[in-house]
Amino acid sequence: MTNTDQDKIYTAALIIIGDEVLSGRTKDANTPYIAEKMNDAGVRLAEVRIIPDHAQTIIDTVNLLRAANDYVFTTGGIGPTHDDITAENVAAAFGVGLELSEAAYSDLLGYYKDESEITESRKKMAMIPVGAKLIENPVSGAPGINLGNVYVMAGVPKIMQAMFDSILPTLQGGAPVVSRSVTADLPESLIADGLAEVQKRHDDVAIGSYPKYQNGRFGTSLVCRGVNETSLGLVIDEIAELVKSLGEENPVIA
Repeated sequence: MTNTDQDKIYTAALIIIGDEVLSGRTKDANTPYIAEKMNDAGVRLAEVRIIPDHAQTIIDTVNLLRAANDYVFTTGGIGPTHDDITAENVAAAFGVGLELSEAAYSDLLGYYKDESEITESRKKMAMIPVGAKLIENPVSGAPGINLGNVYVMAGVPKIMQAMFDSILPTLQGGAPVVSRSVTADLPESLIADGLAEVQKRHDDVAIGSYPKYQNGRFGTSLVCRGVNETSLGLVIDEIAELVKSLGEENPVIA
């Protein structure tokens, strides 16, 4: 990851493509991995969308999010089956066609060893948008795709993670996003008004309030995120004082 502008806020969106995720048959495990890596790299994951294997939905979502963010990552839909339609529709979003990539075909050949094993369905994985670059896939042979600010990756977590790790050093980011928290055994509703006032005074720090239930008691975890550690420290101190004033004797600060 290249940090080029510490003041600029870089944003990314993630598009999870697959009917199997929407149906609940497949659990998304890619969002936490990407979000954590992006935070460390100074890129805010601004939005995550789960969409079906539907051509126009893919086209429209890619075009909307690539215009609004520095980076767009997609997962799923780049395999050999009939419902793997991500590559062709990312190409359509950019107004280009598909072409056989000799480099991608070579990767497939290296994985399957025998050209007779590369069926027409498997050959489909070497068809990429015109003008696209390949994303290395050291796990299963079929590469991902990079076109403009859109990065198309596999849905299988192990493969996606390998692809993502290979592109991460090429991306630009700002200051890393730092997260700290204050946890109190107080109901969220009791803290709400004071917390809103803290947020008004510190618009450079994002404050999230998350209720919890533990050991038979309700409580609240107050999570603060920002790029300026001094500002973040001030907010944490103010929140700690707020919850103490409301009766929390021992807030947990992390």
